[in-house]
Amino acid sequence: MNIPFPIRKECPPGACVCNREALLEDPNADLRILQLTQQEEKKLIDRLEQVSTLAELRRMEDRMQALLGIVITITPSANEVRTTRGFRIELADQPGLCRKTRQAIPAAIRRSMESHPEIAYEILDQRDLLGGSPP
Repeated sequence: MNIPFPIRKECPPGACVCNREALLEDPNADLRILQLTQQEEKKLIDRLEQVSTLAELRRMEDRMQALLGIVITITPSANEVRTTRGFRIELADQPGLCRKTRQAIPAAIRRSMESHPEIAYEILDQRDLLGGSPP
């Protein structure tokens, strides 16, 4: 298969469940996620850690979906949210998405939320969990 862009190197056997080979064999597959090389992933993680507002985070989510097909869902826990661990940050199942990337993206978003708690407050306020009280 002739791919017009550099793609991510394959993971060691048994270390990942990304189904990269099946994705490459399917002629109708969405190969955008393979553009996320390890170097590009580092840039993405650094960028996510630098996010300082919810609007900026939403723009990053939109760009990741448009360019790579990555869909992120951030929701507060049904229980009390005391720290960023109280948020569920999930990536939709997607062939070609490395296990390490599935862990690194939510961790980077949590670090950003820890540095800028106003992001967490805005997410909670969107669901009216703060009842309109200021942070």
